[in-house]
Amino acid sequence: MSRNAPQPATLDAQALRGWPLPALADDADKEARGRILVVAGSREIPGAAVLAATAALRAGAGKLVIATGASVAQPMAFAMPEARVIALPETPGGGFQAGSAQLLADTAAAAQSVLVGPGLMDAQATCDFVQALLPRLAGRPVVLDAGAMDVLQRQQRLAEPVLLTPHAGEMAHLSGLDKDEVLRDPLSAALAAARRWNAVVALKGPVTVIATPDGRAWRHQGGNCGLATSGSGDTLAGLVAGLAARGADLVQACAWGVVLHAQAGERLAARRGAVGFLARELPDEMLAALNALQA
Repeated sequence: MSRNAPQPATLDAQALRGWPLPALADDADKEARGRILVVAGSREIPGAAVLAATAALRAGAGKLVIATGASVAQPMAFAMPEARVIALPETPGGGFQAGSAQLLADTAAAAQSVLVGPGLMDAQATCDFVQALLPRLAGRPVVLDAGAMDVLQRQQRLAEPVLLTPHAGEMAHLSGLDKDEVLRDPLSAALAAARRWNAVVALKGPVTVIATPDGRAWRHQGGNCGLATSGSGDTLAGLVAGLAARGADLVQACAWGVVLHAQAGERLAARRGAVGFLARELPDEMLAALNALQA
């Protein structure tokens, strides 16, 4: 650890009980619980949008819009009957055309939080699209996940903080650090990235570190190897964005999301074994963990 790095606060169930989520009134309608826009999925990875959107609703978001590739929009609407689905024009490589950002202007303006990234294809097109979309998301919580984070290779400092959710390999790719260097000192890597990009950074791994541009940091250790499965990160991103939709700021939403995701994995491991459970099973367990923490 760098000598200049602060000691991170411990993030666990006890810490969350002292950091309660914004309360929802018993008579809160779906508008009061927040609208969320999930920009995700593609013709080869449509399920990522389903996983993220399901987790967002389990987190308590009230209204859901999914923006996805035109080739999968109709089946997406059947897979997620709770959602309004917007079909975005695609590139030959399966990404979204940069001009598609304009189609989301009104929806983004009405959203309380936005998630961009799970299951997107065509790295070049994704960067073009995200770069065009970000100015339309000003003033609201934004989570950039997976391929959407590649926009940082063009836009070294963000105009206002968003949440980034890299694992060690993605952090190495984005920052130019060696992956082993990131793994040796995730706290320093996360803090440096948060300052450099003006972002809240959740550096995921067996030990997850959350860092903010102003130098605050939290450390969480928990979960199990079963969480290292296809789609697990999509559920975490959706959970965090869903918590933000219902009123938590990005840091609090991320902190709760990291702990609930780990607890969901522990609950599934206790029933099914350490490995072999599926990402699609996580949202229900996230909700059970959330209810237990708020009891």
